[in-house]
Amino acid sequence: MYAVIETGGKQYRVNEGDVIRIEKLPEEVGSVVTFEKVLLVSAGDKVSVGTPVVDGAKVTGKVVEQDRAKKIIVFKKKRRKGYQVKQGHRQDYTGVLIEKINKGSKKAQSKKDSGQEDIEDGS
Repeated sequence: MYAVIETGGKQYRVNEGDVIRIEKLPEEVGSVVTFEKVLLVSAGDKVSVGTPVVDGAKVTGKVVEQDRAKKIIVFKKKRRKGYQVKQGHRQDYTGVLIEKINKGSKKAQSKKDSGQEDIEDGS
C-alpha cells in the first residue's frame, strides 16, 4: 500500500515504514504529524484518486529528526564584466517516519461514487 501526499508545496510517494525528508515542520522530535492532503491511495490493484484530495484519507508519521541538508554552492558569473558571486546554502528539513496510511471512507474508494467518470473513446 502506498499514498501520494502533499506538504511544503511538494508531492511525495510514501509507503508504511519509509523515512522521508520534507520541508521543515515546527514539530519536536518524537511528535506525531498527520498529513491530511492525500492525493492518491493505492491498496493492491485498487487505486483511489482524489479530486483534489481523497475524502477521509490521512497519513500519520513520527518526526525522527530535524536537521540541515548538505551545503550547495551557488556561483554566479557574467563573463568579461568582472562580476562573480559565490554563495552557499543549507536547506532545513524534517525527517518523518511514515507509520500508518488510512484509506478513508468506502464511498471515496470508487471512481463512480466520487463523481469522476471514465472517458470513452468515440472511435
